[in-house]
Amino acid sequence: MCLTFSLFQECILSGIMSVNGKKVLHMDRNAYYGGESASITPLEDLYKRFNLPGSPPESMGRGRDWNVDLIPKFLMANGQLVKMLLYTEVTRYLDFKVIEGSFVYKGGKIYKVPSTEAEALASSLMGLFEKRRFRKFLVYVANFDENDSRTFEGVDPKKNTMRDVYKKFDLGQDVIDFTGHALALYRTDELSAIYGGTYMLNKPIEEIVIENGKVVGVKSEGEVARCKQLICDPSYVSDRVKKVGKVIRVICILSHPIKNTNDANSCQIIIPQNQVNRKSDIYVCMISSAHNVAAQGKYIAIVSTTVETSEPEKEIKPALELLEPIEQKFVSVSDLFAPTDLGRESQIFISRTYDATTHFETTCDDIKDIYKRMMGSDFDFEEMKRKKNDIYGEEELQ
Repeated sequence: MCLTFSLFQECILSGIMSVNGKKVLHMDRNAYYGGESASITPLEDLYKRFNLPGSPPESMGRGRDWNVDLIPKFLMANGQLVKMLLYTEVTRYLDFKVIEGSFVYKGGKIYKVPSTEAEALASSLMGLFEKRRFRKFLVYVANFDENDSRTFEGVDPKKNTMRDVYKKFDLGQDVIDFTGHALALYRTDELSAIYGGTYMLNKPIEEIVIENGKVVGVKSEGEVARCKQLICDPSYVSDRVKKVGKVIRVICILSHPIKNTNDANSCQIIIPQNQVNRKSDIYVCMISSAHNVAAQGKYIAIVSTTVETSEPEKEIKPALELLEPIEQKFVSVSDLFAPTDLGRESQIFISRTYDATTHFETTCDDIKDIYKRMMGSDFDFEEMKRKKNDIYGEEELQ
C-alpha cells in the first residue's frame, strides 16, 4: 500500500497511483484538504488564521461568499498539469475559466503581454522596428518543430541557447525580459477515492514507523497503518529536508480592478527581475467575484516572490503600488524546503515547498520527479493511459 499526506503534489500522486492500481490511503492531520495551499472560507477564518483583531468590516460582504486560496496558481492551457488532470480524469469534476490578460511590468508601468502578431504590432512595449523583429520572432517560434530541421533556420536546439535565438532576431533587453519571464514563464482528491483510494482527514500523525531504514507504516491515534511507500510534504519529516530559501506572499483585498488592465476581472502580472534590480521575479495573480471566490465587486490579488533581503515587505513594494488602494492585506513569509532524503532506501518520498511562481509548472516537475523515484521510470502520459486501460478497461472509463 502507498500512503500519502495531503498537499497538491501528494493529491495528484495519490490519484496517479490509484489509477495505476495501487492501494492508497490518504491521511491529513488537518480537518481540511490542501495543507499550506488550502482555500479558506468563510472570510472570518482568514482573519483568524492571520491573527487579525476583530471581524471583517461590513463592506466585505458576507463571509461565506469568500473562498481565498493561500497559494493560488494558474493552470497553463497546454501545461503539464492539464495533461495530468486529463490522465486522471479529474476534469470530469472541474470547470475552467480563462484569465482575461497577462501583463508585464516595465519602467514602473504595466503592459499587456502580446501573444499574437496583431497584438505585437499594436503593443506600446516596443518601438516600430522592434515590433517588426518581434513579429518575425513569434512566427519563427510558432513554426518551430524540433522534429523538422527545416524549421530551425540555422539554430541548433541542442547546441544554441535561447540568447542565441534572441540575438538572431536582434531583440533588445526589455523584449528579452518580457519574452522570457512573462511569455515563457521561467520562473483532485476525489479521483483517488473513485479508483480505490481511502481518505482520512483530521488524523494526527504521531510517528512514521521505520524498520531497518525503511518505512513500514504510520502511527495515528494508537493505530498503525502499514505501507510500503510514503509520500508527504516537508512538514511531516523535518529531519529529512533542508531549508533552501524563503517566499513572501501578500493576499490583498481590493474594491477595484487593477489599473491599466482594461478592468480585467482576472489577470497575471510579472515583474521581471531586471526591472526592479532583483535576482528573482515578482508575481501578481488576481481573481474576483466573477470566479465565486469573493463578495460582489471585490477582488483578490496575491503578490509573491522569493525573499532576498531581511526586509521582505520592502521587496514587493513595486507590486503593492500597482494594487493601491488596498482594503486589507494578509502577509506571510514561509520557509522553502527541499528533501535531503530522496527515498531510494527509506521509500519516503518528500515533495518540495511551493515556490513563488503563479503557475503549476515547477510543481508538476516535482510530481514527475517523485514519480520517477517511486516507480523507477519517467512519467509517460501515453504509457499511463495504456496501463489504465489494461487495469480498468476502456469501457469503464468512458
